[in-house]
Amino acid sequence: MNVKSIGLKNIKIQQNAISKRIFNLTADATLNSAQIQQIIQILVRTVTRIEKLCLNQQATPTNLTRSSRKIYSWMKFLTDEHNLKLHLTSTFRVQQIAKQILGTHGQESIKLMIEFTNLELLYKGNKSSDVVNIIINEGFINASDEVLQALVKSTLFGRSQDNTRLIRSFANSEEYSNVLLELDLIAEVNAEKPQGNFYNLNELFDKLNREYFATTLAKPRLAWSQINTYRKFGHYEPARDRVVISLTLDNANIPEFVIEFVLYHELLHKYHGTKWVQGKRMVHTKEFRVSESKFKFYRTHLTSYEVLN
Repeated sequence: MNVKSIGLKNIKIQQNAISKRIFNLTADATLNSAQIQQIIQILVRTVTRIEKLCLNQQATPTNLTRSSRKIYSWMKFLTDEHNLKLHLTSTFRVQQIAKQILGTHGQESIKLMIEFTNLELLYKGNKSSDVVNIIINEGFINASDEVLQALVKSTLFGRSQDNTRLIRSFANSEEYSNVLLELDLIAEVNAEKPQGNFYNLNELFDKLNREYFATTLAKPRLAWSQINTYRKFGHYEPARDRVVISLTLDNANIPEFVIEFVLYHELLHKYHGTKWVQGKRMVHTKEFRVSESKFKFYRTHLTSYEVLN
């Protein structure tokens, strides 16, 4: 049965209300755990209502119109506490950077509105005599203060060669693309069916589990994405214990060992987990790379996962 696209009339209003709440809370540097949980509860209630609405129409969030789907994915992304904390921290950092820059130009009285969201562009904004709105792509939540400063300056005063170089350099990074892919895959997963047109992820998992994990690794949820990707071909979502593989690889022209390696790489994220080193989140640790190099075709057929990632 073909399901027509579902547009949600009030979803933008709901997003704006959540963004404003986040901004107002981050004006206070002493944001506490109870406030964070309160935001998560609001987000969970909102996305649950959207999912039930889709279910009532025998559809999934994949069937939302593009604009509604992007907002739904953004809300769902922020229901993960780690993602929300990054989002809140980055919103606070941009506020402080913007206030400092405006203060040096004698414009400290100007009101601010800062928003990180699932944006088509890298950033956008507008400035009047009394209000500044700065809207930044969610992919920048891992960016350094130097990059965030470049974004603020570009919004307030226009582009410069140095600021554009900093912004585009980060936009080409794995940290940035990981966030965008996670956002894309939230609503674009093809009903979490491991069977593709050419390859079955369940069968590949069982094979890898025997060969590399002595059948000790608990099977995560396995799914093909519903979109083709060309920069990154796999993603592990710890909060959902789900591995999503790009539909691009479900192709008769793609050798099986390539898909095995991408899946193996993502399973290693589950196996090794995340480590924090000096306050920085590390996923590709030394131990991770050692395990990765044990893949049977690693040195003979694969030069680096960066080729696939």
